[in-house]
Amino acid sequence: MSIIAISRGTFSGGEALAKSVAERLGYRCLSREENLKAVAKMYKVSREGFAAAMERRPPFWERILGERTVYLNIVRATLCEYSGGDKLVYHGYLGHRLLPGISHVIGVRVITDREVRVQAAMQKQNLSRDKALAYVENADKERQEWTRFLFGVDWNDSQLYDAVLNLSRLNLECATETVVNLTKGDEFRATAESLKAMQNLTLQSRVAAALASDFRTRDAEVEVTADDGLVTVTGTTRWPEVERAVPIVVRAVEGVTESRSQVCVPKR
Repeated sequence: MSIIAISRGTFSGGEALAKSVAERLGYRCLSREENLKAVAKMYKVSREGFAAAMERRPPFWERILGERTVYLNIVRATLCEYSGGDKLVYHGYLGHRLLPGISHVIGVRVITDREVRVQAAMQKQNLSRDKALAYVENADKERQEWTRFLFGVDWNDSQLYDAVLNLSRLNLECATETVVNLTKGDEFRATAESLKAMQNLTLQSRVAAALASDFRTRDAEVEVTADDGLVTVTGTTRWPEVERAVPIVVRAVEGVTESRSQVCVPKR
């Protein structure tokens, strides 16, 4: 049992591969777009507003202090909740980077010849060749900007992945079989240790998302760790009321059995 994260470009065939692998393994399948919808539902934010915000380019977000952390915490928490620990195929931008330290997560990159993608854009978007080419190039640029903004890496770097599949050379059946075979290896099989790590990451993300989305604590600069129900929050804030609010917000999160707040106002 594994979690498979497929990184795919527009019209690269990654969505079809994700659905094929999920059907073959009996896993759930989740796209980045569906995850964003789940974010809106789970954290009671405007679905339209959140979707619109996600369309803004990274330079906009970089000007807003803390927004990168807010986005990452909320999206990671939602992905953790949806995965249930394993048996999930996720397709989007570097999904495996959202689940650090989990050994049963498999990172797969799907690539396809540009001309194949351009032809698909022409057919599905009813575009001229020039417009289809511009569409594909712009989509790739945005994905590269987003992954650099969120994770500080170049998503074209093959070393980020456990496997890179060229769907211009592999048919869907062969690519599906390749990914399925990866789940059979001991390297990516869920263990008691990796499932516990996933549980801890889920709780950590849940708490971090709660702190990031609560108006009383979202401006606090904190780090969250979780271990078997014990949550520790460390960091600083300029405001005593934020310091007092942190343990209140943490204790309200489902799954927290004990909490330790080491958030303080620095002495001047």
